[in-house]
Amino acid sequence: MTTATIRKRAWRSLAAPGLAALAALAILLGLGTWQVERKAEKEALIARIVARSKAEPAPPPGPGAWDPARDEFRHVRVSGTFLNDAETLVHGLAAGETPGRALQGYYVITPLKRDDGGIVLVNRGFTPTELRRPQDRRPGLVEGETTVTGILRASEPRGMFVPAPDPARGEWFNRDIAGIAAARGLAGAAPYLIEADAAPNSAAWPRGGQLRVDLPNNHLQYAFTWYGIAACLVGVFSVFAWRRLHEAAEPEPFRP
Repeated sequence: MTTATIRKRAWRSLAAPGLAALAALAILLGLGTWQVERKAEKEALIARIVARSKAEPAPPPGPGAWDPARDEFRHVRVSGTFLNDAETLVHGLAAGETPGRALQGYYVITPLKRDDGGIVLVNRGFTPTELRRPQDRRPGLVEGETTVTGILRASEPRGMFVPAPDPARGEWFNRDIAGIAAARGLAGAAPYLIEADAAPNSAAWPRGGQLRVDLPNNHLQYAFTWYGIAACLVGVFSVFAWRRLHEAAEPEPFRP
């Protein structure tokens, strides 16, 4: 068999693995490009959320006009009276004074009876476990007419590892707006919640301003990962092809 024939067969033998490598390369490059596009979309989303949350507070939408995609994270202002005897505590953590050490406690969800007669749930902020009873944090109870500014939020979905609520015992682990309203008998409550802003110069509990607009944006890292795998694939296949062609070009050993 001539050397040319051997080389031709070697090239032909690379056809199937070459096509497979090209298909895999196209998929990897597509995934990397998709992550770059997702990065741009996430940055635009974060910019919109930050702009909404820092805008001048406006009246919240009516319950029937609520659109989470359009209205969530808007800065709003509403007036009314807190129904302190119907507050609900939701288990949670908050940043402490020591970096890296979180405080364990509750978020205080209190219905606000609006001047127009409607009801909206307000997350007044965080309180430590030892101050879960309202009588232990009387300086933080707001009586009578008040005005609240804060950020509109939709219900917090319950994750896979988050315990189910126990309304009978008052145990809640996520801010389930509809569930809390139903458990408290708040018919017609707004389908959204207001995350109250921090009260300036106040040391009373609960403390608002706990919302952090911090959406994960790891798409650039993911893109580099896919592109890196694609580069490795090119390198591995190049070495594989070179070895196969190099072995085919070597003369066969002489056999007498």
